[in-house]
This record gives sequence, C-alpha cells and structure tokens, in this order.
Amino acid sequence: MRTLQPTPEARHARRYAATIARRLKKHYPGATCSLNFATPLELLVATILSAQCTDERVNMVAPALFQTYRTAADYARAPQEELEAAIRSTGFFRSKAKHIRAACRAILEQHADKVPGSMDALVALPGIGRKSANVVLGTAFGIGVGIVVDTHVTRVSRRLGLTSHKDPEKIERDLMALFPKSQWIDLGHAMVHHGRRICAARKPKCGACPLGDICPRIGVKDA
Repeated sequence: MRTLQPTPEARHARRYAATIARRLKKHYPGATCSLNFATPLELLVATILSAQCTDERVNMVAPALFQTYRTAADYARAPQEELEAAIRSTGFFRSKAKHIRAACRAILEQHADKVPGSMDALVALPGIGRKSANVVLGTAFGIGVGIVVDTHVTRVSRRLGLTSHKDPEKIERDLMALFPKSQWIDLGHAMVHHGRRICAARKPKCGACPLGDICPRIGVKDA
C-alpha cells in the first residue's frame, strides 16, 4: 500500500509550529498552571472557580476555602449558602457553588472519592468542560490528551495563523494536528503565559515578542 506523503503546505505548517513551540519553551521555561493547588481535588475546584474570573482572584480565595473544605465530602455536605459566601468574590458564585457540590457528590458516589483521571469521566462532572478537564489531567496527573484552550490560547493561536476557528474544540483539534502529543501540556501553559504577558488582547507587545519576526499578526490593528 502506498503511503501518503504530507503536502508541502503541511510540511511548512509543521515547521512553523515547531519553531513556535521551540521559542515559547525557551521564553517561558517551566511554565505551568497559574492556579495554586496541592491536590487534584483542589485544582478541580479552582478550575470551576476560574470561570469568568482571573486566576489571581481565585488564588486569593483558595487558601481559606481549601482550609475549610478538605475533602469531596466536605464540599458535598456544605450548605449551598455557606459555600456561596466563601466564593462570592469569584463571581457567578451561586452556579459555581452548585457545580462544586454536585461534582464532589459525583466523585464520592461514582469515583470512590477520587478525582477521575480520564477526559470522559471529568467532562461528565458538573461544571467541568473540556478546557477544565485538560487543566486537571495535564497539571494534576501529567496526562496530555488535549491542549488547554482558553481566551489567551484562542487569541494567540488565531494571531499566529495556527487556526481560523473561534470555537475552542475546533481550535484544539487544529493545534493537536500541528504539535506532537509530547508538547501538548507544556505548549498550552506557555501559550497562556504568552497571552498574558506579551500577546495581550488590546495592546500586544509585538516589539518584545519572541515570535515577532514570524507572526503574521492576524487581526492585530495596533501593535
């Protein structure tokens, strides 16, 4: 059987992606998740709190929260109003408290009191989508089954021309096709850091960007 060879366009795209990965790794060595946590459960709760909220704010709320609620059972049994009060400053606190309590009940009843280590099981938990599941799997378990696609990764990948999509799952598929699986975890973290520090939404620092000479700056009006 004849083996299909990649097109010149595909080879160029992979070389371009490899250059991006190499430079981001050099510029953000050891980049990791910005959420503070000590256990997979703490990271799971933190990812739920991070929806429509900055990691900085979550990290301010987390210490007292994690001191009060140490196990899935603690969250599951906590009165709704009590948990709402503890996380109020993260915004959308009613739905977040509801999701945390329900997710922890599921962990207790369906996963033997352990945060599951698979994508299918994680996205089945209330309040956990694919992005959050990738954060938990990659950061807490070192399992790279996908790439975290948040607002920063979306912006960076579109400006670099790595994708033309806006839907996170379609963006993730495009990135997974360009980068080897061994890079997925670290690449996601590096792209998040790059979006925060250099490739900002309103005023990207293109002059200080390690990718400035190769980036097509798609959609960038003022740099």
